[in-house]
Amino acid sequence: MTESLPPLPEPVKPEVEHHFPCDQCGADYRFDPKSGQLVCDHCGHTEHVGAGPWGHAALQELDFDAAVAHRLPEVEMAVARVVSCPNCGATFEFDPATHAAECPFCATPVVTDTGTTRVIKPKGVLPFALDEPAAHKAMTDWLGRLWFAPSGLKDYARKGRRMQGIYVPYWTFDADTTSDYRGERGVIYYETRTVMRDGKAVQEQVARIRWFPAAGRVRRFFDDVLVLAATSLPKKFTDALEPWDLPALVPYQPQFLAGFRAEGYTVELVAGYQEARAHMARVIERDVRFDIGGDQQRIHSIQTDVRDVTFKHILLPVWLAAYKYRGETYRFVVNGRTGRVQGERPWSAWKIAVAVVLGAIVAGAAGYIIAHSQ
Repeated sequence: MTESLPPLPEPVKPEVEHHFPCDQCGADYRFDPKSGQLVCDHCGHTEHVGAGPWGHAALQELDFDAAVAHRLPEVEMAVARVVSCPNCGATFEFDPATHAAECPFCATPVVTDTGTTRVIKPKGVLPFALDEPAAHKAMTDWLGRLWFAPSGLKDYARKGRRMQGIYVPYWTFDADTTSDYRGERGVIYYETRTVMRDGKAVQEQVARIRWFPAAGRVRRFFDDVLVLAATSLPKKFTDALEPWDLPALVPYQPQFLAGFRAEGYTVELVAGYQEARAHMARVIERDVRFDIGGDQQRIHSIQTDVRDVTFKHILLPVWLAAYKYRGETYRFVVNGRTGRVQGERPWSAWKIAVAVVLGAIVAGAAGYIIAHSQ
């Protein structure tokens, strides 16, 4: 299997622009997480997602081998107008009318250009379920529980600076696997032996392991192994936003992106599959150990046949805030479905110093009380 996908040609003009004019007044719709509809902020008119001339796409898997060989049907490809942040390297889409803004990941000013790139279209999307006020409340509540965070940062965050709603790209992989293994099953047994302790003979039980050869076959179908397809956010943040309710995925329609941004994938398909295979290997090893049984297991070899590999490019909703505070950038992310929050935790030196002093006082007082009580 090839290690990386060769570059695709870049057409000059984008094929799709995420513009959705209101039927009543012509202003742009935005997707409203509360109602699950398109809403016009100018005249208040609403439209159901799926209505209008934008069409539907089936939520289906794509053949991995065909994608690696660049044999995907043309309908599965798209051209996006994207920009890369000069500071953190994040790649994200801009509305065609936007020429300058801040990077949603690190708050660096970004000026757009006319660059386009050819990408695999998204197949599925989890629409935002939380609107910006709900996400902002989740973030400020989370900050409020961080006692050692600087008070100035908390106040700055609470002043209501806008958060960015952004769809983060992921790959999902399905695969059918059959694994043949060889190893050993360890069974614990006990022997009685006599030892001398304080001049007396004492019997004690000693654990031993008897090993038996083991071989067999395990099968597992992997469904929707999730792999982050971008590197702009630390993986520890995005992993901590899980679980995602993937059964609620709906077929991708660009209306869901109205009023939001979409990050372009920077982890190529083959690299994403390699990460998925590492995850599969860990699960298969666990299955093998369970199949060997016994009290302990030794695994000598696992030979896995992977068949019918398919994938999807999906978009998951994240509210993001990037704050510059005293020359440092702090990022906070909120799961756009559940409100789960993660972020870079700043520390207040004086609060830590106060805590250390108070701890020393409490410890000294406790020691004084114990000494006098004795």
